[in-house]
Order: sequence, then C-alpha cells, then structure tokens
Amino acid sequence: MLAALCAAPVAAVECNDITYDGSRYTVCEVDASNEQLRLFLRDERGTVYGSFSSIDAALESEGKKLAFATNAGMYHADRSPVGLYIEDQQQQMRLIPNAGPGNFGLLPNGVFCIRKGRADVYESLKFRDSGINCTHATQSGPMLVIDGELHPRFLVDSTSFYIRNGVGTSADGKRVVFAISRNAVTFHQFGRLFRDHLKLPSALYFDGNISRLHAPSVGRSDNGFMMGPVVGVVTDK
Repeated sequence: MLAALCAAPVAAVECNDITYDGSRYTVCEVDASNEQLRLFLRDERGTVYGSFSSIDAALESEGKKLAFATNAGMYHADRSPVGLYIEDQQQQMRLIPNAGPGNFGLLPNGVFCIRKGRADVYESLKFRDSGINCTHATQSGPMLVIDGELHPRFLVDSTSFYIRNGVGTSADGKRVVFAISRNAVTFHQFGRLFRDHLKLPSALYFDGNISRLHAPSVGRSDNGFMMGPVVGVVTDK
C-alpha cells in the first residue's frame, strides 16, 4: 500500500528519443481520452502567438501550462492557416479540397481533429463528407498513412530529405502520437515510422524544416522563426 501511495504521478505526455531504421526521432504519446489537447494561433487581442513561450505565458494567467507542443500545419507569410482551421469550435479557415502546389496540395492530405475524449486523423475528403464536428482542427498534408497504407506518391528511393514532424492516431482515437525527426528523412521513411514502428493506421504530415518541439520532459523547447498553428497539451501548473 505504501508503495502505491508513493508512486510517481503519470505524465500527461510521454516523450522518448528513439532510433528506427537508422534514423533518430523524438516521439511523444498522449492519451486523448484523459488529456487536454488544444490548438493555438492568436491571443485574445488577435496577435499571433508565434512561439511556445508566448502560449505558456498566456496559459499562466489561467493557472495552466504547456506540457507539450509542436507546430501543427502549414501557414502563409502572415501565419494564417493554409487550410481548415478550427479553434474552440470557431472555424477560422475553410477546408481546401483540391490539389495544389507544395506538400499541402499533394493529395490526399488530411485533417487532425480534436473532439471530447479523442483525436483523429482523417483524409480531407472523407472528413468533409463525414459531418464530424471538431472542437479543434487543422488541415495539413500530405497524409503519411491512410488506412494502414503509405501515401501512394511516396518513393522508397526519394532524395528529398528534411527534418519532418507529424501526428498519428489509433482507430479508437485515444492514442495520439506526435513525432519529429532528429535527422533529415524522406516521406517514405517518416511514413514507415508511423505505420510499421508505431503501428498507427492514420498519420498526417505537419511540416518540414520549420518543425519544432516543446517537450520539457526531455529537456527540449525549440526556438526559431515565428510559427503559425500550434497543437499542445495543457495541464495545471
């Protein structure tokens, strides 16, 4: 009984540095049924947060803090989202269903949707036709894993290597895993991390070289250029 009473509290986010298939990653796992996942873009005055420290400072007034965060989708020069963006049930940008330039337009792309007690990655057109209402949502692309299969455009012998970050979800929406590469990887390598190592049926790419991570549990909080949308886990201080 004494041992149980003295057991360390379970962390809201479990982050680990791993090596898979010769590449290094930081992987952070969240139980969406128990933790508070949120998206962040602008403060109450409409100013873009742009950094993890700005979000943390705003949360402090609520007696809360960021237990984890990462950039969550592509954005324009003014930091506005490229595709669908919903924050606290308020849609700020519409879904973009058509193909286009860059990684975002490499269809199929997808939507990361946060609802009460779960979070899911959906292919964009399936999401559009589903009628699902998200508390928070961000659209990005391309999809990394679609129903257990890699994106059909990914090449084993690709020469496009970048630092990359993304998110994968389990079928029941409870297990949410964020990953960021610690060395440059291809889309094929990154997709296989989610499908083959993390065993997740759906995964979505967030971004490349600007990818950053706030994970105090592993002593990491990256700085750099201002970000657009950010996803984070919020806990009490």
